[in-house]
Amino acid sequence: MTSQPSDDAQAAERERSAFFDAVRASTQTVPGLFAWGVVTGAAMMQSGLSLWQSLLMTFVVYAGSAQLAALPLIAAGAPIWVIAFTAFMVNLRFVIFSAVIGPHFQHLSWRKRLWYGYNNVDLVMGFFPQRFPTHTLGKPAGKQGYFSGLAVSNWLAWQIGSLTGIFLAQQIPASWGIGFAGSLALLAIAIPLVRNRPTIVGVVVACTAAVATVQWPYRLGLVSAMLIGIVAAVGAEQVLVKPKDAA
Repeated sequence: MTSQPSDDAQAAERERSAFFDAVRASTQTVPGLFAWGVVTGAAMMQSGLSLWQSLLMTFVVYAGSAQLAALPLIAAGAPIWVIAFTAFMVNLRFVIFSAVIGPHFQHLSWRKRLWYGYNNVDLVMGFFPQRFPTHTLGKPAGKQGYFSGLAVSNWLAWQIGSLTGIFLAQQIPASWGIGFAGSLALLAIAIPLVRNRPTIVGVVVACTAAVATVQWPYRLGLVSAMLIGIVAAVGAEQVLVKPKDAA
């Protein structure tokens, strides 16, 4: 009768430990995410959005790439369907993110899964599969804590940066170029994931495709490059990885 409370306490402690492990892991990306948020917040104000519209966008949309892609269209008075379609295409990568991480939380209620979906961002995708690969599907301890640690770190860094940009938009010179820090933050996440030959093939092919299609409308080149890179990596794994290595 006394084992159940003890088991629950141990499980809760593992979740707390995993949470702080995630916070420590994500500290390397926080400065870049903050800078990227500053740029996005300033861009919202400088594109003509009101203070309240900018605040609503940063908390509800919560997607820097989609926000930056949509803002020029909003400023130009583009039709709403064009703005929505552009944001949709830019955010298609989150379908891939959900396909990778979603099965780990399929046992939860739909309300909790909505929360995980809102917070399933680039930082989470970069770190979570390293700690919990596909073969850990099920309910190993620490998953919810680790995801939450990554999500909270990303959300705070982004929102504080975005709010800073919104309220200090007129004091941030464009010549600072701090938006590049966001790209550096993503590179800091992506580079450690390149650990084998199939991954290298996928990265090279995706980068090449992204450069070749950079002029495509609605950021279709970005989505195409991701899909082509995935196909190339899977194909390379079939050719380069021996069965015993795959096992």
